Amino acid sequence: MSYVSGYVPVIPLKNSVLFPDISMPLRIGREKSISALQKALRDNHWVILLTQKNPNASVDKIEDLYQVGTLAKVESFRMEEDGSYNIFVKAHQRIRLIHSRDSEGHIEAQTEALEDTGRLDKKTEEALLSSLRQLSDDLLDLLPGNTRQIREMIAEIEDLQTLVNMCAAYADINISDKQEILEIPVLKDRALKLLDRLQELKERLKIQRGIRDKLQESFQQNQKESILREQMRVIREELGDNEGEDLFTKFKDKIDKAGMPPEALELAKNQLRRLETSNSASPEYQMIRTHLELMTSLPWNQSSAQQDIDLEAAERVLNEDHYGLDKIKKRILQHLAVMKLRKSQQGSILMFIGPPGVGKTSLGKSIARALGKKYVRVALGGVRDDAEIRGHRRTYIGALPGRIIAGIKKAGENDPVFILDEIDKLTRGFGGDPASAMLEVLDPEQNNTFQDHYLDTPFDLSKVFFIATANSLEGIPLPLLDRMEVIDLSGYTIDEKRQIARNHLWPKQLKEHGLEDNQLQITDQALTKLLTHYTREAGVRDLQRKIASICKHMSLKIIKAEGLPLRVEEKDLEEIFGAERFSADMIGSLLPPGVVTGLAWTPVGGDILFIESAQMPGKGNLLLTGQLGEVMQESAKIALTLLKSRLPLLDPLLDFAKKDIHVHVPAGAIPKDGPSAGITMLTSMASMLLNKPVDPKIAMTGEISLRGSVMPVGGIKEKVIAAHRAGVQEILLCKRNEKDLKEIPEDIRKDLRFHFVEDVNEVLKITLGLDVPKWDQVQLPPPSPLSPTDAGT
Repeated sequence: MSYVSGYVPVIPLKNSVLFPDISMPLRIGREKSISALQKALRDNHWVILLTQKNPNASVDKIEDLYQVGTLAKVESFRMEEDGSYNIFVKAHQRIRLIHSRDSEGHIEAQTEALEDTGRLDKKTEEALLSSLRQLSDDLLDLLPGNTRQIREMIAEIEDLQTLVNMCAAYADINISDKQEILEIPVLKDRALKLLDRLQELKERLKIQRGIRDKLQESFQQNQKESILREQMRVIREELGDNEGEDLFTKFKDKIDKAGMPPEALELAKNQLRRLETSNSASPEYQMIRTHLELMTSLPWNQSSAQQDIDLEAAERVLNEDHYGLDKIKKRILQHLAVMKLRKSQQGSILMFIGPPGVGKTSLGKSIARALGKKYVRVALGGVRDDAEIRGHRRTYIGALPGRIIAGIKKAGENDPVFILDEIDKLTRGFGGDPASAMLEVLDPEQNNTFQDHYLDTPFDLSKVFFIATANSLEGIPLPLLDRMEVIDLSGYTIDEKRQIARNHLWPKQLKEHGLEDNQLQITDQALTKLLTHYTREAGVRDLQRKIASICKHMSLKIIKAEGLPLRVEEKDLEEIFGAERFSADMIGSLLPPGVVTGLAWTPVGGDILFIESAQMPGKGNLLLTGQLGEVMQESAKIALTLLKSRLPLLDPLLDFAKKDIHVHVPAGAIPKDGPSAGITMLTSMASMLLNKPVDPKIAMTGEISLRGSVMPVGGIKEKVIAAHRAGVQEILLCKRNEKDLKEIPEDIRKDLRFHFVEDVNEVLKITLGLDVPKWDQVQLPPPSPLSPTDAGT
């Protein structure tokens, strides 16, 4: 082989030393190593393999590697799906580093070949070969398995250097010893050094073989428990290991200092006695040890340092972290005031209900900061096994404590603020009902003796401040809901979002993207357009993502502008996000007859929907589409019945028996249900039958009865905010929903005109201009005289 000159890519080795004439598979996964490999594959497949001085550290400079290694050639390679490589290399020459440089994400080096110095006479070489073969045979005798092929391979090697390289490469000796052998310039010295290390390996293997032999003898004479005890004794005898005694002392001290209640203390002492008499190699030993580690690490009597509640500080923290939500903050402060007066937080269980992104979880963080307590969050979405809450019984291998006890352990205090996130996403599964398991956690009368199956002793949760979050009350069992004080968080208005973006989200994203306030600013016009044309949500989560995208986009411009301050204008938004996703007035100016704007409530906030009706020749059938639930289908049937009883009074030629009516609610892939679309369906069908369009700026929500009464519905605040966001100008509501307008921000109320109705006749008059007479004003025809047969005479 002619020696390779010039700079050659360097690939660091973590836990191996490659010797000349040895082939070996390698996995290349680090960025610098991949870069070096790709450079070698582009050139001539030659690489320099140098071993790291510290296998656990990253290689940042050439000084992190040994200066002596091997020159190797990549014989084959395969790229994996994750971008790493599996290669097969063959080492050819020992080399020493002369000079190095950084090149294209990796290190390249110039080297010199290391040739053997000193002459070796034939007799000495044969003696060393014989010693290596004999010692290799002795080592193979001590190893388990079939070693015939290795013995034959060693017997066929006649060259001392080749045998030294092979034995050094494959022997189970330290990496530092292998590197030392590689660096020795004289072949004789390398062979002697290797013989010395192989002799040490032989002695170590003899000890291990002796232990195995003793265990085998014990296994034939005693039962399983005796064998395990003998194994522990033999291992400790050979290795001088006294961990069992140290562990027993450590746990005894921890139990004395843990401050456990009597029942838990008795259990811990029993477990400690079992640990002392158990074999460290048995599964039971590990289970007892893990259980004791949990018991001694729980904060049985460790509470937060701050016990008194400072209401002014709490209010200040809430205002710093959240804009608006005045009613919510007031409710929270009232709750804290009660805790302060009774000097206890026992029974403090709140539940925040609201759409995603309105600040439910972050409010919990703020409460923890205001109270000076630890913050713990547990995500309950998708939990379908009650063992996730109560823990697994220790009889199962791999058993763990439940999420509640695990969270308390993580907090290190017995009175943290504990967030139960997405509690409405708990689902019943084969493993039980986790919602029922939560009853014991959240019931103030029971949680002072909460018993986790894994812990197997009561733990007092009464000092924990629990806060649950949910998007909807649906799916939460009533007994569980009854144990919590529900606080509703509605969506934000445009003005509130503007203030949140300006005072909270914009500064936060600038900091996260390494920008200063004076480097990037956004105009009020651009921010308003971002809110109205590129986001449409109840919370501010998507708005935060959009602001982050702006910062990323503008960061490149700032760098190209060499740090000059930039301003985000309206025109920049289209360049960043493309065409406008939403119209500021999404209602439109004209809708055809039969299409009416309705209002809906969803778990992610309010929304508008369109009810569409069409007619065709038929036999008086009603067709409903759009994945409507049973309640919504019944509302449509009631609406049709009311129209059949009223519209013929205005148009006697209207014959329902010869028409089929089709009512559709768009977004057919989404299930819909509820009674609140009653007046919307009625108006839609009336508009279609009379061929009169309804002003699209009018939206409505309300339940209807068979008597024609309009009844109240829920979610008024969310629906009104959504209508305002969509450009609605007038809203029809039930008269009994008028009280709900107090919860709506004044600036929104001023922009809207509200109609409060009690009867469907009022609905038809406002939307279609119909003057339908009331039932007591209708002149019914006189009854026809009965024939004798009809009279039953």
